[in-house]
Amino acid sequence: MGLLSRKTYQTLYHLPRFFLVVLLLFTLLLLVLFKGHVEDVRRQVKEAVQIRHKNDMMYSTFTGQSLEKVQQYTERDRFLSVSEIRDTLPTGSSSRLHSCHNFISLAADQPSIMGLFSRKTDQTLYHLPRFFLVLSIFTLVLLIHFKVEDIATQTKTIVGHNLQPTPWHLFPAKAFKNETKYALASKIIQCSYLSCARMATNGQTTFTHEPEQCPEFYSSIYRDLEPWSNTWVSYANLMEAKKFASMRVVIVGGKLYVDYYYDCVQSRALFTVWGLLQLLKRYPGSIPDVDLMFDCMDKPIVLKRDHSAMPLPIFRYCTTPSHFDIPFPDWSFWGWVEVNLGPWQEEFKSIKQGSQKTSWQNKFPYAYWKGNPDVNSPVREKLLFCNDTNKWGAQILRQNWAQEILDGFKNSKLSNQCNHRYKIYAEGYAWSVSLKYILSCGSVPLIINPKYEDFFSRGLSPRENYLPISPKNICPSIKTAVEWGNSHPSEAEAIGKAVQDYMEHLNMDRVYDYMYHLINEYAKLLDFKPVRPSTALEECIDSLLCYADETQLGFLERSAASPSSTPPCKLPPPNAEEIKKQIEAKNIIINTTQLII
Repeated sequence: MGLLSRKTYQTLYHLPRFFLVVLLLFTLLLLVLFKGHVEDVRRQVKEAVQIRHKNDMMYSTFTGQSLEKVQQYTERDRFLSVSEIRDTLPTGSSSRLHSCHNFISLAADQPSIMGLFSRKTDQTLYHLPRFFLVLSIFTLVLLIHFKVEDIATQTKTIVGHNLQPTPWHLFPAKAFKNETKYALASKIIQCSYLSCARMATNGQTTFTHEPEQCPEFYSSIYRDLEPWSNTWVSYANLMEAKKFASMRVVIVGGKLYVDYYYDCVQSRALFTVWGLLQLLKRYPGSIPDVDLMFDCMDKPIVLKRDHSAMPLPIFRYCTTPSHFDIPFPDWSFWGWVEVNLGPWQEEFKSIKQGSQKTSWQNKFPYAYWKGNPDVNSPVREKLLFCNDTNKWGAQILRQNWAQEILDGFKNSKLSNQCNHRYKIYAEGYAWSVSLKYILSCGSVPLIINPKYEDFFSRGLSPRENYLPISPKNICPSIKTAVEWGNSHPSEAEAIGKAVQDYMEHLNMDRVYDYMYHLINEYAKLLDFKPVRPSTALEECIDSLLCYADETQLGFLERSAASPSSTPPCKLPPPNAEEIKKQIEAKNIIINTTQLII
């Protein structure tokens, strides 16, 4: 019953269509069953009113009283006694007393006539149809009562209700404690069904500034989408990709709809969808209708050798040259609550300020890495053997996140980890979000040659933005890089400065622009018109804030976007040959530089 505690009629108005249909059918059934009885009642009431009015006029004539006063007594459901009549008769009216007395006696002898004078009778009959409305509402409440368990156990939500972990990357299923069935159903109805009911789409924005030129690495969008440039993305392609997706994202008319298939680890789904909503808010009316599959786990999954006959389009946070997976900005740009990493614009500013507290000459002259090696990462396991500043020039520390949570993250602040001349990047289970934070320190990044690439790492140049480290000889490569940097301090410092500038230009404006262009170019390849899936839920800013806990709420609000006065940056024209040459040149440097220099 607590489901109706907030503005009952508004809640009933916005309930799922199923309940409204049931209510309509039930009301129609009542009308069919009781139509004859209702008509009879209405006819009898009309006749009774007419007869009563005639009798009121007769009584007024006999007694000499005004019609209004007679009707006043009729309203009291009684007649005047003979003595009362005598007292109220005007002078000279006694001649009519006998006839009046006979009339009163006749009325008293006929209970049916007496009943005609009761206004309550026809009021009760008049309000009889309301009984059916009350009965219908009561029936609706009963339906809601019996449907509570269905809502609580079947509605799939952005925070993981009624979703299992992805079978291709298992993790412990989420537990929702301290939620009764009715409380859970009430929350799901409020967040998933009511929050977006009155949300209006934003109109077309008016730009007041000229667009900038996009960074060169944005041209990778053409390479990522090249497999569908001739064949297009068909509905069959999309449905086949569904088996590798954790959710389906559809944008129609500026509104966002999500169909959830599997749960995402931690709060990735929440912050990823939040990022899409901020894109719609930043460029209202400019995002095309689109239909795409998204997986929120780490590893690419659609191998080119296995799907060459039918490339499957699926968006995720990283890819490899051997996969069709399309890289998309990861959730941590809007915050990573579980490890206390704020929105990207906050973290970069904090990291840069921390890096400037110590000059290059006074930074520790060895390499530094701190992270979690227990993620099924062979590279990180090998890296642990390099923890010797004298032998290998490296300090390798294990990050205990469980302890950090207990300690309030006081030892994991990234701005305090820029005191070394060299920072090591090692992939985890797959690609790692730590890359952007390592590149922001102003130290020389020592990147152990990665298998995976995210959307912005394609713009990094070896020897200009980082020094490549051989995955086959990790410790010796680190030692050689450190020795070279210490003997060439100006060149090493220049590398650190160049990559920090690169990351500074990768602000949230550029992140949203990349999302904009990727979605626009992908939408051009669809050979069908996107429509809202029948099983998809509309998501909006209010629905996400409704589900967010207190900590998540703060992160979301701090990463909220505003409508842009500047249009998205200009995407470079497609140039497949130039992109191919850049990739080949980069690979030559990486593959031939086992140690460096």
